[in-house]
Amino acid sequence: MNTKTIRDLTAADLHGKRALVRVDFNVPLNDAGQVADDTRITAALPTITTLLDGGARVILLAHFGRPKGAPEAKYSLAPVAARLKELLPRPVHFLGETVGDAAVSATKALAAGEVLLLENTRFLPGEEKNDDALSQQLAQLGDVYVNDAFGAAHRAHASTAGVAKYCRPAVAGLLMEKELAYLGGALANPQRPFVAILGGSKISGKIDVVEALLPKVDHLLIGGAMACTFFRAMGFETGNSLVEPDRLEMARDLLTRGGDKLVLPVDATIAPAMDAGAQATAVARDAIPAGQAMFDIGPASVTQYRALIESAKTVLWNGPMGVFEKPPFDVGTRGVADAMAHATGQGATTIIGGGDSAAAVAEAGLESQMSHVSTGGGASLEFLEGKDLPGVSALDQR
Repeated sequence: MNTKTIRDLTAADLHGKRALVRVDFNVPLNDAGQVADDTRITAALPTITTLLDGGARVILLAHFGRPKGAPEAKYSLAPVAARLKELLPRPVHFLGETVGDAAVSATKALAAGEVLLLENTRFLPGEEKNDDALSQQLAQLGDVYVNDAFGAAHRAHASTAGVAKYCRPAVAGLLMEKELAYLGGALANPQRPFVAILGGSKISGKIDVVEALLPKVDHLLIGGAMACTFFRAMGFETGNSLVEPDRLEMARDLLTRGGDKLVLPVDATIAPAMDAGAQATAVARDAIPAGQAMFDIGPASVTQYRALIESAKTVLWNGPMGVFEKPPFDVGTRGVADAMAHATGQGATTIIGGGDSAAAVAEAGLESQMSHVSTGGGASLEFLEGKDLPGVSALDQR
């Protein structure tokens, strides 16, 4: 990894300086308007603490929700600031503005060892357009720029990319460093056997990942409804299962090129409807009847996938095996999560590529038994596809 990180900063870069840190605090709130899951906040604490320990004054930038480039009370970061105060044993301040004279004054009034969280960057109309004038305004808030928001690194926004042109040094935080190290290491130099697992509903959403991973992996396991498009391409009946007819030719091509590397479920858990779990049965993949749909991989597939995962040295997973939010269609996803936890215990490097997979692992209580759980679903996918991440490429290189 050639991107500079906060480890490359000198004492002079930090002591008494304003460290402008882009974090990913896009967290869910409960009905009471309080933070329901603080995973992304706690993930940023090592970077914040390291900067504070170096004598810096820390100014945090973050987006929250999807406001339309203007302030909306329900998207204020005030509840996030309240949770940050509980998690961080340092003075934490919140300002209901993001740029302008008041914001700049607040950053300069901050004492060493204190933290200031500014209001939602997406309240600013130029944020998502990567507006150059806004980028320059944001740069006035700090003396050094740190991007620790891997979950937003695939977006070329003013606070993730544009600001780095004007506020330098511009480096990665510890969370960003960890994400790039694990995902980059898996792609560049994996210990073998290297097994990747891809799930989700549509092959079209994962096609670039499949293309990028096939040459690199020893086995690529397919789950979720996207398996049904492959089944149809193989000439099997798929009933009412979700199939992408316009991707059948692509699926046939992947089956030919993938050969033994591409591993499909051997059976399916089916039901008349998603809400008819009581009627769920398991059938061979070529025996899905009309009027039924696949909602999970079947038990034989779980056994097959478990064996391949537990024999691997590097495992990368993105996308559930079925409708894991609705038992009994969570069995395949839980089976993969359990197998990965077991593989970790045997010394394998196990990486969860964010999104639904991360949610499933958290729900199963297995987060601590994975080598790395990515905080960025979309960013992880684009990284695995081999795409440039604007929030990373904007940073200083060694």
